[in-house]
Amino acid sequence: MIIRKKTKTVKIGSVKVGGGHPISIQSMAKTDTGDVLSTVRQIKALEKAGCEIIRVAVKNAAAAGALAKIKAKISIPLVADIHFNYRLALKALDSGLDGLRLNPGNIYRQDEVRQIAKVAKKRKVPIRVGVNSGSLPSYAKASPYAKASGDRSEGRRTMNYELRTTKLADLMVKSALTYIKMLENLDFYDIIVSLKASSVAETVLAYRKLSRRCNYPFHLGVTAAGLPEQGIVKSAIGIGALLLEGIGDTIRVSLAGDPAEEVRVAKDILQPLGLRYFGPELIVCPTCGRCQTDVVKIAKQLQQKIRNSKFPPTPRLRRTGEIRNLKPLKVAVMGCEVNGPGEAREADIGVACGKNSAVLFKKGKMIKKITGKNIVKEIKNALE
Repeated sequence: MIIRKKTKTVKIGSVKVGGGHPISIQSMAKTDTGDVLSTVRQIKALEKAGCEIIRVAVKNAAAAGALAKIKAKISIPLVADIHFNYRLALKALDSGLDGLRLNPGNIYRQDEVRQIAKVAKKRKVPIRVGVNSGSLPSYAKASPYAKASGDRSEGRRTMNYELRTTKLADLMVKSALTYIKMLENLDFYDIIVSLKASSVAETVLAYRKLSRRCNYPFHLGVTAAGLPEQGIVKSAIGIGALLLEGIGDTIRVSLAGDPAEEVRVAKDILQPLGLRYFGPELIVCPTCGRCQTDVVKIAKQLQQKIRNSKFPPTPRLRRTGEIRNLKPLKVAVMGCEVNGPGEAREADIGVACGKNSAVLFKKGKMIKKITGKNIVKEIKNALE
C-alpha cells in the first residue's frame, strides 16, 4: 500500500491538487495558442481522453489574448506556460485562467515576480514553480556536466555520473527553494512545484531531496522524455518510482507526438499502482510455442472494447476519486495450460485458451467452453 506524503491542497480551477486528493492528469496543447480553433479542438480531444488540467504555451501577446476565448470554450482548468516576459503573465491573468507556470530560470527579477504574485493572489490563481534542468537560473549554471579528466575506468565514469546527478539535483532544489522563498516573502502560498530533467535519475533524486524540505504539492514529470517508444519507459520509471514512495500530486507524461498518448500513459502509470481507476485491468499471456490461439489478436480487440469503458465503478466514483480502496476488475486472456487456468481463475473474468477454443472463468468458477471466434464477445458479455 502506498502512503502518500501529506501536502498542502492547492486548487487549479475545479481540481484540487495535493492534500491527499486524487492524483490528477495533465497534458499540454501542442498547437499555436493564438489559433483558438485548433487549440480548443485539441483540448477537447484531450479532455475526452481523460486529461484533467491543460497547459498552453503563451509565447507572445497574441497567445495571451487568445486565452479568454479558449477558456470560454473548454471545461477543464487552463494553465498558462510563461517564459521570459513577465508582462505576458500579467496579461494572461486578466483572461480568467486557472493557473500559471513560471520558470525560475527566466522570470526571476523580484519586482517582476512581485507584480505577478500580487495579481495572482487577488485572482486566486496558483503558480507552479517549474524548474527545468535545461533553463536553470544564472547562479545554478555552473555546468554539472563538465568533463572529468584523468582516469577513464568504468569505476571513475560511474563516480562522475553519480556526482553530476547529485550536483544537478542539488541545483534544481536550490532553484526551487529560492523561488518559493521569494513568493512566500510576497505573502503568496498557492504554490505547486516541479523539478524536471530529461534524466530519470536526476529527476527522481531532485524530487526526493525537495520532498524532505517543503510540503507544497508536486507536479511530476520527466521532461523531453523522447519519442513514445523511449519516453513511455522513462516516464513510467521516473514518475512511478516517485509515486511508489508517496511523492507526487499531479503528473504530466512528456512525449514527442500526439498529446492524447500522454494521457493514456499517465492512466497506465496510475492504475497499476492503485492510485486511480480508469477501467478493467487486462492481464495477457506473453505467449510461447505452446500457444495454439492468437492471444495477442484477442487481447487487442478486447482492449479496444474495454478502454475507458463504463464498467464499475460508476462514473461518479471515477470522477470524484472515491475509489482509493476499490480494486479494479481484472480480465485475463491466457494462452496455454501451464499458467492459463490459474491466472484465469484468479481474475474477475478470464479465459484459458486451447486450440481455437477457450474456457471462460468468472470469479474463479468455470462457466463454459467457448469457440475462438466468440471469445471477445463472451468476455464483454460476462463483464456487463
